[in-house]
Amino acid sequence: MTLKLLLGLWLSLVIIVGIAFPITVNPTNWYDLPLVPGLEDKARIIFFHVPMAWVTTLAFITSLIFGIKFLSNKNMDNDLKSASAAGLGLMFCVLATVTGSLWAKFNWGSFWNWDPRETSIFVLLLIYGAYFALRSAVEGEEKRATLSAVYAIIAGVTAPFFIFVMPRMIEGLHPNEAIVSSGKISMNPTMLIIFLSSLAGFTSLFFWMLNLKVRAERLELKHYLKGE
Repeated sequence: MTLKLLLGLWLSLVIIVGIAFPITVNPTNWYDLPLVPGLEDKARIIFFHVPMAWVTTLAFITSLIFGIKFLSNKNMDNDLKSASAAGLGLMFCVLATVTGSLWAKFNWGSFWNWDPRETSIFVLLLIYGAYFALRSAVEGEEKRATLSAVYAIIAGVTAPFFIFVMPRMIEGLHPNEAIVSSGKISMNPTMLIIFLSSLAGFTSLFFWMLNLKVRAERLELKHYLKGE
């Protein structure tokens, strides 16, 4: 309960600070955020959209890890953890897509422009949508878990590529210099602290949700086996 309360307070503070701190052309106070050319107030999306994309990758890699563990020991609990992580990853992938589309509407005039980042995250949605289609189509717990584990491993390897690598290989509309410029972090200290705090908060949120989801799935499975 204490951990949940601290996490809620942490994320609430990040949201409030990320929205409330003023953006100025010439920051003079410690709480002033710098004006990012071409983004203005819309630069605040960095505090939420990027952490969601990061958690998406983290969740899919977590699914990959538990998929490997399942193949090594055939423990069905690892299949449950792998599927739970993939489900949360798909949820955060949708959230990242929605927040990115809203930002694109205000900045580019359209919700969707087939920018490399938009295209790559769309491909991930298809990949993990197919993962759950596979799980629902295969009968037999062990067979389903085995096929899902193999799929999760292959899909998990592609996730970092689609989110972090491919968009940087192809020129697009996304303002990469808002975070990194010439290979160096370009954020001012206050903006960087808020950004890192958001990353830490969303990462903690993912692991808390994963723990909660796994426990809920175990209870549901237990009741199912008892015929309740």
